[in-house]
Amino acid sequence: MIEVMDRFRSIEFHDEFDMIVAIANGGITPAAIINQRLQKELQLLKINLRDENQCPKYERPQLIAPIDFDFKGKRILLVDDRIKTGSTIQLAKELMHEAKYIKTFAVNGNADYALFDESCFRFPWII
Repeated sequence: MIEVMDRFRSIEFHDEFDMIVAIANGGITPAAIINQRLQKELQLLKINLRDENQCPKYERPQLIAPIDFDFKGKRILLVDDRIKTGSTIQLAKELMHEAKYIKTFAVNGNADYALFDESCFRFPWII
């Protein structure tokens, strides 16, 4: 847990953001931690692919609730806990294509900003 939090504290963001968008549910905790530093508007994008055991629930990620915030023309940091295939992030970008730009953050995976990129990673906040 200490190493993860140290990386959250030391990561440098080279872009300006108007809004942090957390992909619910996995992106909520990391987005809240990032927002302690950046102090930006924080919104939830409710997209789901996997169940509580991390097994695919659907063939493709699904938007499970309407987008109820204004993202048009905004600079967005899109946050998820893990990016494996990128399909959830891709759907989010398609849904918010009218944003000025979207940069991605993942605790683990391939993103514009990532703390780790490991094949086997345990999130310290998952019990």
